[in-house]
Amino acid sequence: MNRLDELFAQERTLLVTYLCAGDPTPEASPALFQACIDGGADVLEIGVPFSDPGADGPAIQQASERALAAGTTLDRALDIAGSVDGGVAKVLFGYLNPFLAYGYERLAAKCAEVGIHGVLCVDCPVEEEPEFRDALALHGIHPILLIAPTTPDDRIVGLAPSAGGFVYYVSMTGVTGAALDANEALVERIRRVRDLSGQPVAVGFGVRTPDDARTLGAVADGVVVGSALVRVVAEHGADAVVPLRRDVAALKAALA
Repeated sequence: MNRLDELFAQERTLLVTYLCAGDPTPEASPALFQACIDGGADVLEIGVPFSDPGADGPAIQQASERALAAGTTLDRALDIAGSVDGGVAKVLFGYLNPFLAYGYERLAAKCAEVGIHGVLCVDCPVEEEPEFRDALALHGIHPILLIAPTTPDDRIVGLAPSAGGFVYYVSMTGVTGAALDANEALVERIRRVRDLSGQPVAVGFGVRTPDDARTLGAVADGVVVGSALVRVVAEHGADAVVPLRRDVAALKAALA
């Protein structure tokens, strides 16, 4: 069974943490992902740095710039993914252009080799590039699909058969890094997305604090924290191991 399926079958809310691979350097990056595992992360989102990350706010854009300047390629990001373990599920997070250039079958085979359990391609609608999802399926890797606040109900139902592992619900319109508005409408929307999709729902964008995680954890199957952790790396660089582990542990405790 895919590790994502195993984890989401448990009766608890999972903590999903995002870092950009290669930030601040490819050499320092594995220890930072390991710090997230040691802090209690259940799922690692491993970001592939890209020169035009249109869904991401300033924090993750700058992380991509640092990683690219340090020489991080898609191959290096995959090697970083393969260097960390600890029983977590691993999701590769990126944009279509590098995946297309790399080759879908080659990418899927490499993902399987390094222990990737899901791939989230931010800018590839489900109707496009079916060869990409076919290649992933042949290697037992789930395509993680995004659902937005503006996604109509019939669209959610239509996406569901192509989704695997979980659906990623974007809590707001706009880019990553904005403040969360955890109102009753958001809570009801998460419930509706789960009902319509029939999939576990992980919620991201805007989750910064343990209080945010606690609020969403009461209704979501997973809570995604990215920009807040990327800012820790921006502040501390290669020395971010201890503060990352501390902050992830606080988020994990809030979900418990």
